[in-house]
Amino acid sequence: MASAFDTFRRLGPAAFVVKAIISVIVADVLLLGFIMLRRTYRKRYFAKRDARLFEIREGWDALISGEIPYATWRTKASDRQLVETMVLDAFEVAGPEESAQLLKFMRASGLVEKCIFDARNHQGWRRHRALVALGRTRAPEGISALAEGLRDRNPETRLAALRGLGQMACPEAAVEILNWVGEAGLVVPALPLQSALIQTCAERPQVLLPYLQHAGTTVREVLGRVLGEVATPSVGTEVLQFAEDSLPELRAAAARALSYVEPGLAVNVLSELARDPIWFVRLRAIVSLGKLGHGTAIPFLLHGLTDSNRLVRLRAAEALMELRTEMAPIFEQVVAMRDRYGLHAYLTALENAGLQAKMETEVQAMRLASKQDKAVLLEVLRTGAAPPYHLPQDKVSKAAASS
Repeated sequence: MASAFDTFRRLGPAAFVVKAIISVIVADVLLLGFIMLRRTYRKRYFAKRDARLFEIREGWDALISGEIPYATWRTKASDRQLVETMVLDAFEVAGPEESAQLLKFMRASGLVEKCIFDARNHQGWRRHRALVALGRTRAPEGISALAEGLRDRNPETRLAALRGLGQMACPEAAVEILNWVGEAGLVVPALPLQSALIQTCAERPQVLLPYLQHAGTTVREVLGRVLGEVATPSVGTEVLQFAEDSLPELRAAAARALSYVEPGLAVNVLSELARDPIWFVRLRAIVSLGKLGHGTAIPFLLHGLTDSNRLVRLRAAEALMELRTEMAPIFEQVVAMRDRYGLHAYLTALENAGLQAKMETEVQAMRLASKQDKAVLLEVLRTGAAPPYHLPQDKVSKAAASS
């Protein structure tokens, strides 16, 4: 009886094709077997993980309080990783008291020290994960390890350390970021740096001021945007020095901070910034004028209704709505300016605030206006169209001068 090898010899060159087909079939069978085996293993692994997760969750209060000895889970890598993940997730939604309790637990169990060790000694994705986890703990003792990560050669490691410091959300982390930026310059994308600084400088925005005076142009632009987002009454008059800065970001930051300054001083500076050639500087100035809510800001808000930028016009109109003063005289001046876009912005803000009925009542109750003027104002209020009727020249001049 002929052997299988003799059969292959008789096939000649076709034997190579048969061998290739058999090899592919065997490889497919092995691959399918590996996939099924891996799927079975992962199914069992996740089932065991979920069961253990549920077991830990049932004794969560006892675990955090220390009633359950740390040795019962600390020596097992899988349990330790589960507990660490659960604690870090709990940090995201915890209040001040619960956060303090969770941080105390992580310190007592040694998880903070483990994160610091991993952030300093691991490489690659393990270090990235440790840096981010260390930031999520919000433990001040981890700031130095995160600062070391900022000076790593790997850009991914620098971004992970920057993200971790941002999650610390404390002025000490901001100082480390600012010192590093002062040394290395802008070596990371601007948006992650800006986001981290906004989180860390929100509590104490004045830490930015010394670095704004000595940093390079590109860094000052980023720091200016950050100051514009976090400016509070604590910076006060210290930002006046940036009102005439060459960078528009710093002028915008100064405009935002001036909303917390005494109105007599703030209105004078904001009136100049409201005429800035850069639109977002004008926008910040108009918003700040509205927040001041002072009567001396009305002429500059009326001028904002004639701005070339739509957002500036809308913000000026909204600011006029929020003033605690009679609305009808302001509406009369808006109509007298005969600026179609400004009129539409004002009427839009009026409608959004739901004050049409109040405005109509005030117009009808105006004492110094003639019946014809009242009729024109009411028609404009109803139709939204600029009137063909011109106000007397003295009123137009007065409105133009005040704006």
